[in-house]
This record gives sequence, C-alpha cells and structure tokens, in this order.
Amino acid sequence: MSAMLRAENLHHRVATSEGPLTLLNNISLQLARGESLAITGASGSGKSTLLGLLAGLDKPTEGRIWLAGEEITAMDEEQRAALRARCVGFVFQTFQLLPGLTAQENVMLPSELRGERSAASRAAEFLARVGLEHRLHHYPRQLSGGEQQRVAIARAFASFSGGDGILFADEPTGSLDAGNGDKVIDLLFKLNAESNTTLVLVTHEQRLAQRCGAHLRMAAGEITAADSLDGNDNLSEVSI
Repeated sequence: MSAMLRAENLHHRVATSEGPLTLLNNISLQLARGESLAITGASGSGKSTLLGLLAGLDKPTEGRIWLAGEEITAMDEEQRAALRARCVGFVFQTFQLLPGLTAQENVMLPSELRGERSAASRAAEFLARVGLEHRLHHYPRQLSGGEQQRVAIARAFASFSGGDGILFADEPTGSLDAGNGDKVIDLLFKLNAESNTTLVLVTHEQRLAQRCGAHLRMAAGEITAADSLDGNDNLSEVSI
C-alpha cells in the first residue's frame, strides 16, 4: 500500500520569554492508506501538537510532511486549507458544532462550502449512518453529549469530497461517559472500516488505542516506542 501520510525529521519550537521551547524533536513516521494509528502520551508530551502538524493546521519549525501524496510543508495556508477541504476530516473532544446550525446543517457545512449540490442529502445519509436520522433538525443544545459527538463524526466522514480520506481525531471520547464513549468508539471504527479511510487518533485511553493497527507512545516531544497491535512486526508500515 502507498503512504497516505509521511513525516520526516519533524522539529517544532516556539519562542518564550525564557528562550525557545522544543515541543517536538526529530519525529518521523509513515502511515499507509486505510491504516489506523494511535498516538498516546501524558499531557504535554506533544501528541496534539504532532496531530496539528500532520493535519496541516500548522507548519513545523523543521522537517517535511506529505499528505495524500502532496507535500503540505511546501504549501501556504490557502493551499493547505484547500487540501484539507478535499480529504481531511476532524473529530475533537469538544465536538466543535456551530450552535446556530441544526445537526444536518452542521454536517453539510463542509460540502456546502465546496459548492456541492448534494450537501443536504449527503448530510442526511451520514446522520442516518450514525443513528440520528430523527435528529436532523435539532440544534446542538437539544442533543446529548454522545449525540453531539455522533454528529461530529458524521460531519467528519461527510466532509471527504471523494478519493482518499484521512480522519484526525483528538481525544474523541474525552467529554463522554464510559457508556457513550464505547458507542462512539464502535461507531468511529465501523465507519472508518466501511469508508477505508486512514485514521490518526490522539488519546489517553488504552482501550481506544488498542483498536488501532499501530501505536506510537510519546514523551517530552519525542516518540519513545512504536508497536504493531495487529501482530505485524512491520508496524503496518508505520515507522520511526
């Protein structure tokens, strides 16, 4: 399988009053199309910073990143945004739904911004796939936390405009109780398998990490260990 995501020698530093602070130090990885990767580590380990760089939300101080075969570190913000609009979906801990839009309107927003005529029907289809066909016209405040995260998952998968897709999830069950968290986990991996998307997941939950094909552990901005969780010694094409 060809690489959907590749990073080489990433370093990321930010300026502080006490001098440069290193957030990431010399990170390299590769993930094949359709694979899943969990990134874990304590708070402050750099895992969310790494996720943001891999998704093209920011640029590293040093190093190169390729997403869907294109080098995003060579792009400006407008070019990176266009690439994200085509093939990237996001699921966050805090759902990130717009309170003034209904569930259907939240899900259809990425497609609508691309000018797709089928945005409404596509949104309805994905809401049905997450079991919320009866909640199309409800606003986020009228939905439970678990329902809001299911809307966010539907929006993430509906946002792919065709072809390759990669989903970045940052602590997707962090705001949910155990029961709703389990349902969201099952749904996330079910849709991911059906859509053959690539999944990069930041989490502190081992039970969630164990659902992924490979697992990177981080500490102090560095990868400290890489494991295959499917019995494959080559880490499902993930390397460090």
